[in-house]
Parts: sequence; structure tokens; C-alpha cells
Amino acid sequence: MSLTITLFQTDLIWESKQLNLDHFTEQMSTVAQSDLMVLPEMFSTGFSMQSEQLAESMDDKTVQWMLARSAELDSIVCGSLIIKDSGNFYNRFIWAQPDGNVQFYDKRHLFRMSEEHQNYSPGHQKIILDINGFKICPQVCYDLRFPVFSRNTQRIDGELSAAYDLLLYVANWPAARFTHWRALLQARAIENQAYVIGVNRVGTDGNDIAYRGDSCVIDHQGEFVEDMGNEAGILSVTLDKSPLEVYRAKFPAWKDADQYQLI
Repeated sequence: MSLTITLFQTDLIWESKQLNLDHFTEQMSTVAQSDLMVLPEMFSTGFSMQSEQLAESMDDKTVQWMLARSAELDSIVCGSLIIKDSGNFYNRFIWAQPDGNVQFYDKRHLFRMSEEHQNYSPGHQKIILDINGFKICPQVCYDLRFPVFSRNTQRIDGELSAAYDLLLYVANWPAARFTHWRALLQARAIENQAYVIGVNRVGTDGNDIAYRGDSCVIDHQGEFVEDMGNEAGILSVTLDKSPLEVYRAKFPAWKDADQYQLI
């Protein structure tokens, strides 16, 4: 079982939806066949706290654009954007499929240092998505700092097993804390015995915050499979599930994981 994933590490045009969508449309047109295309956090606006002014519904332009690109390219398109739903604003990760179906995850941990918790509502449930025999758990930026929420265990009929094979983070992670980004991504891979992918932006946003990318692919032993460095670019990588399964069978540390109940 293999999975080809394309990472888009790019600057974002501040609070300019159409310009960002046009930019990603052009970038996607250069990509060979890929199973999954991953855009950064708040890819259509940058990490803005203007939730009321910038929010869209699930039926508005950006989600429809994702579905159109997904159908055209026969690839799942994902990333987060600002969504208004039932009167609340969310930093919502969208998973748009070629068949027209959409799944989503609302960012649980809101970045209080930018007052995200004052402008958005938190999600409460993580989701597991299936593609090509891989189980994928999507999370968003600040979620990376909270390992209990990403713990890779589930109990089925009384038996513990791994809940996912790939932990996927989309982010606007500032350059000032790039060492945290890289160290925490590695830690999540090692402790969860899973592939980890982090997709971050580059450039400087409208609040004069700088970003340096460091989008990467890390394997289940914490080794960097791919590292995009600090320049804008597009990277496609193919992951094989077999080495992960062999490693888990030989070193089943997950069987001894502590059990938690989130509230």
C-alpha cells in the first residue's frame, strides 16, 4: 500500500482569498498525479483574526474551489480556512474528495498568544480519514504542542491498536519558534510510531510575522524522509505502509501506552 502526497510550501497573500486561490490553482496545474494535495493553515487568507469579515460557509467559494480542483485533478485537496457554522467561527481543516464529499476537523487548540481563542470556537473531536489503505489524522498548527490529543491508540473489542498511520499537520508556524516545530514533529512521530507530515508557509504576514517553512516528512522512527527547508516550493513524496507495519510488529511500544480520557 502506497500513498503519494504533495506538499505546498508557499507565501500567502494577506486576507486576499481570490489571489490565493488563483495562486494555488496555478501551482496545482504543475503537479503530476497525486493522491493527496496538502495546503497550509488558513491558506486562503493567512493567519487572520478577522473571523467575522473573512468567514465563509461550507457552501461558499473556497470549499467549492477545493472540490473543483479535487475533481479536476482526481486528488483529495486539503487545508484549513475560516468557516462560519451555526453562528460560530472555526479554523476548519477541510478534506475535499473527487467524488464531491467533504469531511472536516475543527482546530481544538486555539493559539491564545494571537487571541485566536477570542475569535474562533474550538473543535472537540479528532477524526481519522482513510485513503489507499492509510489512516490519516489531521491536526492544525498549535495542536502539535498537545500530545495527549494526538495519542495514537484505540481500543476495539478490548484490544489496543493504532488508530492512524499518518499524523498530518497544516500550519502557520512562526520562524521564531522553528526549533519547536521540528522537535515536536519528530517527537509525535516517535511516540506514536507513525509517519508525520507538517506543511507550513513561508514569507511575512500582515501582522509582520515571519515564517520559514520547514515543511517535512518524518518516518515512524523520527527520521526525516523529506525536508523542504526555507524556500517556497512544491514537494511530492510516496509513502509505503509496509515498513511501518513491520516496525510496529517488532517494537510494539503502543501496547504499553497510558490511557487517557479527554474532557
